[in-house]
Amino acid sequence: MTELLKVDEIESSYGESQVLFGMSLDIAQGEVVTLLGRNGMGKTTTVRSIMGIIRPHAGVIRYNSQEIHAYPSFKVAQAGIGLVPEGRQIFPNLSVHENLIATEANRTGNSDPWTSDKIYELFPSLKVRQNNMGNQLSGGEQQMLAVSRALMTNPGLLILDEATEGLAPLVRAEIWRVLEQLKSQNQSILVIDKNIDALTRIADRHYIIEKGVVVWSGDSDALKSDEELQHRYLGV
Repeated sequence: MTELLKVDEIESSYGESQVLFGMSLDIAQGEVVTLLGRNGMGKTTTVRSIMGIIRPHAGVIRYNSQEIHAYPSFKVAQAGIGLVPEGRQIFPNLSVHENLIATEANRTGNSDPWTSDKIYELFPSLKVRQNNMGNQLSGGEQQMLAVSRALMTNPGLLILDEATEGLAPLVRAEIWRVLEQLKSQNQSILVIDKNIDALTRIADRHYIIEKGVVVWSGDSDALKSDEELQHRYLGV
């Protein structure tokens, strides 16, 4: 499989506080990969480093063979990485439809790009609410909109930070359904979440991070079968 993203031995800090200590992972074209670990271990910092929100002070990040670790955030997005951030961060004073068209782009040359009509087929509830403001949506609808807004950039790689945190069970099931559909369409995805059952059903490979470094990686069968590993690093 063709390598899409490679994070190679990066170190990242907030001021004097270092969080990542040689963090490495890779994602191939069409893969769904997870980043797992307890809170405060560096998962979101890894995502922020990939996205150019913070700049690593050591190591290399390559996307489509381009070194992107010194790129500002907008240039990372233009290169083809779409982010569904923790906390959703939709535009509260824009309608659902305006949120979608605000990020519409096809810089990667997708032959069948995402459009608002295709989004409404993916999430029918957003079609019903398309004229509502972002701040009038439920938390679940806001997460659907955050996923949709990222898809409207037609990303080569989609990153979801805390994909289903705080959502009702029916909404979580809807998000997992959509991720499975995206995987069937060969969408490359990096996802952070705590739902091991759903993640091991959908994802190809997993990384567990502890104190800013990968302590385990493997496939879904290996993760599901190792209860001691889950208890030790994930608190399951």
